[in-house]
Amino acid sequence: MTSGAGTIRVLIADDQQMVRQGFTVLLNTKPGIEVVGQAVHGLDAIARTRELLPDVVLMDIRMPELGGIEATRRITAEHPGIRVLVLTTFDLDEYVYDALRAGASGFLLKDASADQLAEAVRVVAAGDALLAPGVTRRLIAEFSRLDGSRQVPPGQRVGALTERETEVLALIARGLSNAEIAVELVVAEQTVKTHVGRILVKLGLRDRTQAAVFAYESGLVRPSGY
Repeated sequence: MTSGAGTIRVLIADDQQMVRQGFTVLLNTKPGIEVVGQAVHGLDAIARTRELLPDVVLMDIRMPELGGIEATRRITAEHPGIRVLVLTTFDLDEYVYDALRAGASGFLLKDASADQLAEAVRVVAAGDALLAPGVTRRLIAEFSRLDGSRQVPPGQRVGALTERETEVLALIARGLSNAEIAVELVVAEQTVKTHVGRILVKLGLRDRTQAAVFAYESGLVRPSGY
């Protein structure tokens, strides 16, 4: 959902002025990325998103007035085409899980380099999902901890998938990229992309991150298996 000129428009939501300014300077030096606004807390992020309609919102987790997770939930519900990339210094399971459930398309720690940050923005703007290294494993651990308290989606949604689509979904949940899935299944990468697209449409999901969450919540993939 980039502008006609191909520039990715970014809104930065963080209660620390130095963080906002630092990210703004870093991203504005990267080709094809423009920071179009800043927000100081969750409610401000929602208002600024409505005003500016950015392609990507960089969202801090802990902010006054309204936290980043609830702000993410409201923004993704109101603007399905806008991607949220969660940035935090708190490398904790509960935040990973809640952010992804809220609709975030990516999760990155604040100590990421400028190049990693820019690449993350490009990845989520393109409609893909991005998880920081190790997040998939922590997500698995969180599902293990939750045990029977998970809300399992209707089984018929999984049943709508073909056998091969079900295989692809399970591999997505393990954190494999399209290229890695192609190697695993001995098929072309474009074939995998087609399967992924069909999975998202059939299950009514935004991206690969939601697909991974769905796979665990539906019981298709068991944390104890990894």
